[in-house]
Amino acid sequence: MMASSYSANKEEDGHQSGAAGPAANSVRSKKPDNTAFKQQRLPAWQPILTAGTVLPAFFVIGLIFIPIGIGLYVTSNNIREFEIDYTGTDSSSPCFDCSQSYSWNSTTPCKCSVPFSLDQPFESNVFMYYGLSNFYQNHRRYVKSRDDSQLNGDAGSLMEPSKECEPYRFSESKPIAPCGAIANSMFNDSLELFYIDPNGTKTQIPLVKKGIAWWTDKHVKFRNPGGSNSNLTAVFQGTSKPVNWRTPVYELDMDPENNGFINEDFIVWMRTAALPTFRKLYRTIQKKDAMAPALPRGNYTLDVIYNYPVRSFDGRKRMILSTISWMGGKNPFLGIAYITVGSVCFFLGVVLLFIHHKYGNRNNSSDIPN
Repeated sequence: MMASSYSANKEEDGHQSGAAGPAANSVRSKKPDNTAFKQQRLPAWQPILTAGTVLPAFFVIGLIFIPIGIGLYVTSNNIREFEIDYTGTDSSSPCFDCSQSYSWNSTTPCKCSVPFSLDQPFESNVFMYYGLSNFYQNHRRYVKSRDDSQLNGDAGSLMEPSKECEPYRFSESKPIAPCGAIANSMFNDSLELFYIDPNGTKTQIPLVKKGIAWWTDKHVKFRNPGGSNSNLTAVFQGTSKPVNWRTPVYELDMDPENNGFINEDFIVWMRTAALPTFRKLYRTIQKKDAMAPALPRGNYTLDVIYNYPVRSFDGRKRMILSTISWMGGKNPFLGIAYITVGSVCFFLGVVLLFIHHKYGNRNNSSDIPN
């Protein structure tokens, strides 16, 4: 009885093992191929850090970075830059009355003149910027509040803007062009620069407004519906201007090549800043005479049409005049960073060289007692 049950179980086990054979083969077939790559047998190189490799690396980095940093720092310091705040927060400021009384709903712009002087001439071409402080263009909802299809000239988006533009999507049942919070808060102060010669004669400095936007923005990302040669008044018929704008988008400039969505002041503003204190290019001052500076030393007057209120967010406004070099505008951080990294590496090289010289050649066998 026991023997028969044993043989039956053995037979059953045999059937089960036979059935499991193909399954076992399929499991084995899923193994990675026996190659160097799939079995992780590729040759590898692991550097061994020794005094002979680390010390020269530290000294080479230091000797390369320090001269580069000094060159960048000197180049940055040679850039002329002048900045003047015209917010009008102080009672003695010429723009104080404008800052106290002006708001978005003002119908008449306020004008003020800010005198200043340049102690040194600006020899090369000058870039004129406007700067804002405490203005957070990097807020998530603010950055998303635009319709890129509309700005690229899409007729459908012109009449039916993206929902991302809310609450600046429709005004009086008409679609807003351009829609969104970024366009609605566009900087619209007008700045004019005058030079006062020693005789007291006031001469206006010509400010060039073309070429201030990125080429890709001007010719690729921003387009007027129907093309640049179309009748913008007819194209934008049935749309409404942004709430805080004085004029519709098709009246931003008299030049058809700088009007509508391809207006360069508008394009510059639509490229949002990453930090709450920023500057954006407003105009350029071209040097006309090779022997004369672009801006001579002397007295100047900045005439401001005060359109942009900043009291609501405790902001400040400023005008910046700056030259540039091969590395761009004035920015000493890069030179300081190179000098700091190079100095740290050189110092570590000296310290490690001293340690290696004092302890690296010690005979280990001398520490073993007799």
